[in-house]
Amino acid sequence: MLTDEASGQEVVLLYAGKVPNSIGVKSSEILGGGGGIKFIRNVSIPSMSVYLPDSSQSNGSAVIIFPGGGYYLEAYEIEGTQIAQALVGHGVAAFVVKYRLPTDSTMVDKTIGPLQDAQEATKVVRERSGVWRINPNKIGIMGFSAGGHLASTAGTHFQRAVVPNEDNVSLRPDFMILVYPVISMTNTLAHLGSRNFLLGEHPPDSLIDYFSGEKNVTNDTPPTFLIHAEDDKTVDPDNSLEFFEALRRHDVPAELVVIPKGGHGFAANIPAEKWMQPLLSWMRDNGWIK
Repeated sequence: MLTDEASGQEVVLLYAGKVPNSIGVKSSEILGGGGGIKFIRNVSIPSMSVYLPDSSQSNGSAVIIFPGGGYYLEAYEIEGTQIAQALVGHGVAAFVVKYRLPTDSTMVDKTIGPLQDAQEATKVVRERSGVWRINPNKIGIMGFSAGGHLASTAGTHFQRAVVPNEDNVSLRPDFMILVYPVISMTNTLAHLGSRNFLLGEHPPDSLIDYFSGEKNVTNDTPPTFLIHAEDDKTVDPDNSLEFFEALRRHDVPAELVVIPKGGHGFAANIPAEKWMQPLLSWMRDNGWIK
């Protein structure tokens, strides 16, 4: 469990008991950074840091955040805590997930480990929505880069639970926010580092198809906001374009913003309040914030 104050007002372990899909080996986490936790590696015990707005400012909505890092590490500060603090400033409860990173050393099936944590985070937030003063029908997910792949996977595979869910709590996010996301695992679009860490170097076509978000959109996929930089040389902007087109073909409300410059990981270089302006407008237009 994280104890740094920057991690939020409360830190919640995602699983009260045994972590599903674990072989029982706990890896030693690596925390990088100076005054704050800039990145995390070797996660085997997933948790969630809670950021709640003042009750007088709350919109009743929540966003569950998955930092990126190529499924190798998690950019916990730039794509996690800083984003949570910005959202709280607009009355949105935020939850930064420290999810398991795929590895055969701690998991039976590394391909579903991150998705299990994304589903469990959604389930926990919805189950405790009353405690945290959240509208259970205003719970969204947000992911950056490989965290965007995880979010889009959770948003397209919510009908099949990969975690225990005896009470049949809805695992469907009410909306998605994807920031320079990895979407596709296909040979032409995949970010190979993310694909290799999640699926291995020679994944079968069935896994490639299952984990390519653009191939799994349905009419029930949540409304989605996407933002990508045109000059992104790490994750091809066509990832966002292909996903947007799939959403459009299935009549899923979606908005795509392409900024001309920013490269990959522009959240590190552009102030959040600047690049988040179109996102906040989209959230207002759709009733997620006032």
